[in-house]
Amino acid sequence: MARLLERYKTEIVPALKKQLGTENVHALPKLEKIVVSMGVGKALENKNALDAAAKDLGVITGQKPQVCRARKSVAGFKLRKGQEIGLKVTLRGDRMYEFLDRLISIVIPRIRDFRGLSPKAFDQAGNYNMGISEQVVFPEINLDRLEFVQGMNITIGVKARKPNESLELLRRFGVPFRQG
Repeated sequence: MARLLERYKTEIVPALKKQLGTENVHALPKLEKIVVSMGVGKALENKNALDAAAKDLGVITGQKPQVCRARKSVAGFKLRKGQEIGLKVTLRGDRMYEFLDRLISIVIPRIRDFRGLSPKAFDQAGNYNMGISEQVVFPEINLDRLEFVQGMNITIGVKARKPNESLELLRRFGVPFRQG
């Protein structure tokens, strides 16, 4: 069992029950999924860029990424409908908890000039979105074989009734939010 999942069941659930004043375990906020995505604009000129990004994303998440295609043509970007321009991976279950554990304990501390994540990046449903500007902060990436630096978006899907419940759940997992 993943370390964070075990912590969720033994420490976080009882604390959230007490704080939110509910006995129903199913009414408490919980992690649903984590989506890691990359927009690879360089793939328009260089077909190898998408393959290199897919390899990196696969190593980071431990799962084969899904290729995303353009929905519309945009002349200003020299983009045609149906061209491959992005990648995404949806993590659930044990892989999701393992990824979140690595993100909190290893990756976020390696980000340069890090002063905490913004507590305002929640959407109406309580999902948290964050961006990482380069994939080299992940220890799985070999700097010698790196072809180009690529950023990524990470969406932490939380099943909660209110965004403040999602914030409290992620704080209890150890996500380093900025104060104030």
